[in-house]
Amino acid sequence: MNSHVDETTGDYFDELAVILAEAGMPADRVGAMLDDLAGYLAESSSGDPEEEFGPAAELARELAVTSAPPAADARTWCWTADLFHDVRMLNEYGAQGWEVDGIDTKGLFVSTRDPEHPQQWEYRRELVSPGRRRSVLDLLAPDGWEPCGRWVCFEYFKRPKAASLGPAAELTAPPRTPGRNIFLSPRFYALIAGLLALTAVALVSVFRVAGTELDGSLDTVLGLLTGMMMGVLAVMAVLWLAARRRNRNR
Repeated sequence: MNSHVDETTGDYFDELAVILAEAGMPADRVGAMLDDLAGYLAESSSGDPEEEFGPAAELARELAVTSAPPAADARTWCWTADLFHDVRMLNEYGAQGWEVDGIDTKGLFVSTRDPEHPQQWEYRRELVSPGRRRSVLDLLAPDGWEPCGRWVCFEYFKRPKAASLGPAAELTAPPRTPGRNIFLSPRFYALIAGLLALTAVALVSVFRVAGTELDGSLDTVLGLLTGMMMGVLAVMAVLWLAARRRNRNR
């Protein structure tokens, strides 16, 4: 009787091991799992693995899912925000362990996070002209600020919060990588709406003048057309700047 039970148990665990190996489970994990199951079975009253755990194939499918390691979180994240709230967003995600390593050719913040020992970071932005950059760097360096990227005339600086928080700056359970990478503020949308409204007003004025006073108001028409074109160019410039900082995941 005992030999039959041992043979049945051996066949069950052999089948389970084969199925788990075919599912891609590492051999050391398969061995450890079989040892745990055998120990549990030895303490049970039935002694029959199929009665205790169910069919080997079903148990293998369940174990392959429940014991799979969690998907690794991204270590690099490229994102953008408009100038109305980029510093606030930088500090929000810096507190989640994201360190900006630079700004790429598209104007995106290239951020990384240490998967084992993520640290909190803080940021600031300075308006820097070519002749003023050295003085700004010298002014901020004693407080631990270092440059981490430049966009047009703005320079971004970072420093680890460990300087002020000490060991508390290390995160034990940082949030996962955000699911979005474009952050535009309400003020940005309001600016776009305002520019479009000004352009629409100028366009309506041009058509009114052209329809009623075209013969004697050529200078006025030209002036309105010029104003309209300036409005259109302003809108295009703002949209271009926004698009330059947009991540298309290419």
